[in-house]
Amino acid sequence: MQRIYSLAVVFPVALIAWMTIASAVADDVDSPSDHYSMEDYDRVEKIDLHAHIHSEDAGFVTLSKRDRFRFVNMAVWSGDPESNHDKHRTTYWQYQADPSRTAPVCSFPVENFDDKDFVAQTIAYLDQQIAKGAVGVKVWKNIGMVLRNKEGDLVMIDDPKFDPIFQHIADQGLVLLGHLGEPKNCWLPLDEMTTLNDRSYFQKFPKYHMHLHPDLPSYEDQVAARDRMLAKNPGVTFIGCHLASLEWSTQRMAAFLDQFPNATIGVAARTGQLQYQSQRDRDAVIEFFTKYQDRIVYGTDLGVDRENTLDQYQSVRERWLRDWRYFNTEQTQTVPELSEPVQGLGLPKTVVDKLYRLNTERLFDRSWNPAAG
Repeated sequence: MQRIYSLAVVFPVALIAWMTIASAVADDVDSPSDHYSMEDYDRVEKIDLHAHIHSEDAGFVTLSKRDRFRFVNMAVWSGDPESNHDKHRTTYWQYQADPSRTAPVCSFPVENFDDKDFVAQTIAYLDQQIAKGAVGVKVWKNIGMVLRNKEGDLVMIDDPKFDPIFQHIADQGLVLLGHLGEPKNCWLPLDEMTTLNDRSYFQKFPKYHMHLHPDLPSYEDQVAARDRMLAKNPGVTFIGCHLASLEWSTQRMAAFLDQFPNATIGVAARTGQLQYQSQRDRDAVIEFFTKYQDRIVYGTDLGVDRENTLDQYQSVRERWLRDWRYFNTEQTQTVPELSEPVQGLGLPKTVVDKLYRLNTERLFDRSWNPAAG
């Protein structure tokens, strides 16, 4: 596998010049239509709120200027300590390389959960991350699905031990992001799953297929724990990643947003679930995006590492274009998650601008500042 170390080594001068011209196009798209088209894609400023760019190479972010994308770049505490520190180091590297393009989000270790001073350790750790530029903190599904206390019980996100940590996050003006639980498909038999990607994943990794593990917390257990945590911490600004694990129902998502006024949901890695619903009731999905246009943010859950920057960029760009077609036009397309074609929603510009940029700028109002580096 070819390693790409420097953008200058790989891409000809003509391409860089073309990208520079493309990125200089005015931010405001002057179009007589109330809707964007595919031709507007390269001209509209956008933010991918759910990115994992973990390399010490500016190639991917530089290429993405062509698409007019900025990023909320997340480091998730999962796996072994060395990889976790590496993810955080590279997240801050990207931020220092160009603070106008990426906003860093950190996470915190939980292996020390049973320590008497766990809360103090975690708050001190988060203060270090804030000093490095972190504007948000992400909690992951290991809380509720993997982490166990010394008694052997699974630790849920509403455990009282987390409350002072969440309060500190709120006091510091940071956003709390949560990937808690899994899609409802995770608890269903393979033949009842709604998307091809979920069916393929859980067939390949049965240890993560909760339908096969009825002794573990149910789907509703995971959702209820998250809701109890938010009810106890009303001052927390919260983003429910992956449509807050309510991806299967616009009605459930609407009820969640009604219940928690400080909550927002991100579409990352769940666009296929939205498309599954819009195949069956397109008007309901359009109505949901229209009514809650101030509470939904765009993202992909893209992953970029040190290998093959150009290939990774091209794959992500294809996804960005599919999503743009779905949200902005009424065109029909095939998507990897579904076996049948899906028609686009054709959302108006005012809704799309909030989805792709304005809502995220409001939530992370200290971010993308060139003077921060």
